[in-house]
Amino acid sequence: MIHPTAIVSPSARIDASVTIGAFSIVHDEVEIGAGSKIGAYCEIGYPGPQGADRPLVIGRGANIRSHSVFYAGSTFGNRLVTGHRVTVRENTEAGENLQIGTLSDIQGTCRIGNFVRMHSNVFIGQHATIEDFVWIFPHVVLTNDPHPPSEVMRGVTLRRFVAVAAMSVILPGVEVGEGALVGAHSSVRHDVEPNVVVAGSPAAMICRTEEIKLKDGSGRPAYPWRRHFWRGYPPEAVSQWKSEFDEE
Repeated sequence: MIHPTAIVSPSARIDASVTIGAFSIVHDEVEIGAGSKIGAYCEIGYPGPQGADRPLVIGRGANIRSHSVFYAGSTFGNRLVTGHRVTVRENTEAGENLQIGTLSDIQGTCRIGNFVRMHSNVFIGQHATIEDFVWIFPHVVLTNDPHPPSEVMRGVTLRRFVAVAAMSVILPGVEVGEGALVGAHSSVRHDVEPNVVVAGSPAAMICRTEEIKLKDGSGRPAYPWRRHFWRGYPPEAVSQWKSEFDEE
């Protein structure tokens, strides 16, 4: 299951069912759970300066695609999925079924919940907090330095069910409330209330999310999105969401 060109440290703890592609490197003390796949030309457990004293732990059923680099000192729940050429720095703690798109960069010291979806070319600055079921679309940037360059860091917080549309920038220390939508090409300077739509540069409130209608001819509300979008989510979560909206 390990390609003959791969280099795997004898101190790495790798389940026998794991596959490792050509020319990949797995460093000391890395833990990789059952059924995981590491693509070609990956570097897993790179000993960066901030996490070299702690192992990289990757849960069961991961699929890390080619040319990706994961530094030591982070922990990922089961069913991690990446695109190609992903970089994840030290001290990242993530829950189950995190999806990271091609060419995305997580700068470390981040807390990421369960079932978070990041599209391609996403940049996550240090000290970000991203809660469960968040969507982050292509070319989104979460910043952390309020007056660059400086040693001050204030991470962005995205609460549950937030969606950040393509090419938006969230500025340092901003909290986006549960269920909010950030429109495309937005620059968000101030905290966002739950369940509202903000857009523009600087971003301003447009409306409540429930005022947005699906463009499928049904006239149904597009938000909360969990009212109608369930693909890829666990049955227990979908059942809870259906029950929640059946009661309204």
